[in-house]
Amino acid sequence: MIYNTADDWNDAAHKRVALIGMSGLGKTYLSNMLRDGGNWFHYSVDFRIGTRYMGEHIVDNFKREAMQNPFLRNLLRSDSIYIASNITFDNLAPLSSYLGKPGNPAMDGIPFEEYVTRQHQHRVAEIAATKDTGLFVHKALDIYGYDHFISDTSGSICEVIDPNDPTDPVLTSLSKAVLPVWIKGSDGHTEELLRRFSAAPKPMYYSEDFLRTKWAEYLSERDINETEVDPDDFIRWGYAELLQHRLPVYAAMAKNWGVTIEADEVRDIRDTQDFTALIAKAIDRNT
Repeated sequence: MIYNTADDWNDAAHKRVALIGMSGLGKTYLSNMLRDGGNWFHYSVDFRIGTRYMGEHIVDNFKREAMQNPFLRNLLRSDSIYIASNITFDNLAPLSSYLGKPGNPAMDGIPFEEYVTRQHQHRVAEIAATKDTGLFVHKALDIYGYDHFISDTSGSICEVIDPNDPTDPVLTSLSKAVLPVWIKGSDGHTEELLRRFSAAPKPMYYSEDFLRTKWAEYLSERDINETEVDPDDFIRWGYAELLQHRLPVYAAMAKNWGVTIEADEVRDIRDTQDFTALIAKAIDRNT
C-alpha cells in the first residue's frame, strides 16, 4: 500500500484513494462530498468508460436507432444533424442503455450474443479506465492543482481482476497510484440493495463465464427460450446471484491490496476531516 501506517496517511501532502464496492453503499456520496469540500479531484471510472472508451459505441447505437426513422435518416446522411451522448457524473444512462438487457425484443431486450459482445466491450473499457487512474492522479495535481484525489471505481471492478494474483495488472497499476478502500456492507445493506434494484432494475456487467452459466440456468429453470425472456426479470434474478458472487472477491481485494471501511461508518461521515480520520482508522486496523 502507498500508506503503510496511519501516520503515513495523516502526514501525506497528497492523499489518494480509490473507493471499491457495490453501487449504493456510498462511493459516489463520499466522492461528491470530498469534491464539494474542496481540494479533492474526483475521478469517476464509469464516466471515463462512457466517454473515452465506450463513447463511440454508444453514439453509433444512437445513430442505428435514428436511421430507422426516414426523417432522421435523411438528415444524418446529409450531415445536417449531430448526435452525441450527454453522459455526466450524475447521469450514466447512455452507458446503461447501450449495455442493455438480454431477452424479448418486444420488451426492449437484445439478442444474448449481442449482449455478450457489449459486455466484452465494457470489460476492455473498464480495464483501460481503471488503469488510467495513475494518469489522472498526475493530471489532478499538475494541471488542476488539486492536492488530493478520490477515485469512484465501477462496481464491476471485481469482475476484471484476480485479487489473489500478486501480479494482477489492473490492481498493480491501481495500488501504485492510490489506496484501495472497500466499502463493506452488512446483510441488512444487501437486502436494501436487492430491494432498490428490484424496484428499478438496470443493466449490469458480468464476467462472461458467470453470465453464460447464469443465462443457461435461468432458461432451464423457467423452461423458456431466449426470445421469451423478460429482460427485467432476468436482470433482477441475476443481480441476487451477482451479489453473492462478488462479495468474496471484494473481500480478497481489500485483504491483499487495501483496507476496509464499513458502510455504517460511511453513513456517519459529514466532511473531509471525518473521512481522513476514518481512513487512518482503517489503516490502523489493517496493520
